[in-house]
Amino acid sequence: MPDPALVADADRAAAAGDLATAQALLKQATAAAPTDVQLHLKLAAVSKAAGQPRVALAAVHQALTQAPLDFVALVLRASLLDALGESAAGEAWSNALAQRPPGDLPDPLAAAVAKGELVRDSWLAEREARMERGMAAAEAQADSDQRWRMIRFRNNVLRKTQSYSSRPTHFDYPGLAQREFHPRAKFPWLAALEAATDTIADELGSVMQSERAELVPYIQYADHEPLDQWRDLNQNRDWTAIHLWRNGGRAEANSRHCPRTMALLDDFPQPAIPGAGPNAMFSLLAPNTAIPAHVGVSNARLVCHLPLIVPDGCWFRVGAETREWRRGEAFVFDDTIEHEAMNPSGDLRVVFIFDVWHPDLSAVEREAVAALIAAEAPAEGTEL
Repeated sequence: MPDPALVADADRAAAAGDLATAQALLKQATAAAPTDVQLHLKLAAVSKAAGQPRVALAAVHQALTQAPLDFVALVLRASLLDALGESAAGEAWSNALAQRPPGDLPDPLAAAVAKGELVRDSWLAEREARMERGMAAAEAQADSDQRWRMIRFRNNVLRKTQSYSSRPTHFDYPGLAQREFHPRAKFPWLAALEAATDTIADELGSVMQSERAELVPYIQYADHEPLDQWRDLNQNRDWTAIHLWRNGGRAEANSRHCPRTMALLDDFPQPAIPGAGPNAMFSLLAPNTAIPAHVGVSNARLVCHLPLIVPDGCWFRVGAETREWRRGEAFVFDDTIEHEAMNPSGDLRVVFIFDVWHPDLSAVEREAVAALIAAEAPAEGTEL
């Protein structure tokens, strides 16, 4: 335990500008209480003010020995290294800023952090340029998908992105490739889907004009069910769906208005699972509506989006990748990786959505997955 009187004397000396006395008293106090983080930080601050940055840095290191993730200690260390002109200052600021707590900071600390962000950003830019130069020869030889992985690897190392894993809520098949947006080359039928954009949009119009069309909330479950990720949008008509296929059943009230769309779906590898799949729908997101971050049910299937009505500014994030929907530009993504969406406009957004088998599954594996999910679906009422 430090001597309270000793610490009080040090504080009075520092307030009076007698930094040498304050420093001497704090050295005695830290020797008596070597695990007291705040005492080491007091000594560091006084030593810095006294123009002894190396002594201050040693005191900060003692504080970090006890509390390696202490934000104030990390900021003080980074600022001292920066003042000393040390090359490690950029990385030190990166480590400190990674521990920034939520909310506003006191003004002096906020000013230090603002300067530190500039140092960190300059360090990152130099580091990224060095990596790009080193990888340039390999990237030049890579195909588009290999190049994507190389760039993502670099961005992960730079902490510009992070790794997101597939986390299905129910059905987790091992060994499948995990990718936010899967490469187009895996799905040669995407071109035919995109070519039919106008046809599908016309049939959407027919459904929406039909008096017997069924427009239902996209999310529907009993309030008592343990699915908190959907709480705000459960039974909410800000996000609705016009189903063509739902849990393996054909939605006749809607699908009869979409014969060409239904015929087109026959050409795609949709999972046929009694009580669970296929699924296909028009997804309608109201103006100024957000879909919160969530994950899907099964990684054995992927999800395809074909945007039909897309106001400016509508975006879709899967893992570390964010895209703006563009009419007629389809993509396939893994909905068991965290994803979210936003329509910030004043107009309706509509996307045609359907599921397809994960391309890594062989025919016999698809059979096994279908058998297991079919055995569960009637009891669980779980969509694929």
